[in-house]
Amino acid sequence: MPQGQPSVVPNDGLTTRQRRNRPLVFVHTGQGKGKSTAAFGLALRAWNQGWPVGVFQFVKSAKWKVGEERALKVLGESGEGGTVAWHKMGEGWSWVQRDIASSEDAAREGWEQVKRDLAAETYKLLVLDEFAYPLKWGWIDTDEVVSVLRDRPGTQHVVITGRDAPEALVDFADLVTDMTKVKHPMDTGQKGQRGIEW
Repeated sequence: MPQGQPSVVPNDGLTTRQRRNRPLVFVHTGQGKGKSTAAFGLALRAWNQGWPVGVFQFVKSAKWKVGEERALKVLGESGEGGTVAWHKMGEGWSWVQRDIASSEDAAREGWEQVKRDLAAETYKLLVLDEFAYPLKWGWIDTDEVVSVLRDRPGTQHVVITGRDAPEALVDFADLVTDMTKVKHPMDTGQKGQRGIEW
């Protein structure tokens, strides 16, 4: 197992093992590609460790077929690693807004389900895909999210993806990655393609 050396060892009274095993909140944000992909990479690692994984998609349309969903569901049903549950929050929201009120209601109900699963310790890793958007738009209160995550029981890890993550969430999180776009095929008029974007 890789042995990284922390640059700072806090005086928090925890042993090295206790500090190593404390639950984390990850935020993958920024304008670049790869935020969800990185979160699904964490889900693969969690599956390999035998952890139950819950994926909650907040924005992408429930009708979209994404490769990660199929792969993780197959792995979850294989009996070799952890279980995987995939939740699509209503119809989701696509880049062309249709029914904002129903999308907002679906996002709120999705957050209520996440809170229930956190309280029940249903999963060891929760992926809240595109969850930064409902926070940014004010559909879900960021302060409430931070409070719920701060007080979550057990050793549940949570990863949140999406552009423009609110500052309060970024300040609270243990690990924040800002995906910076340097260049993208869309810059030259190329649309997303099968096997790359989905």
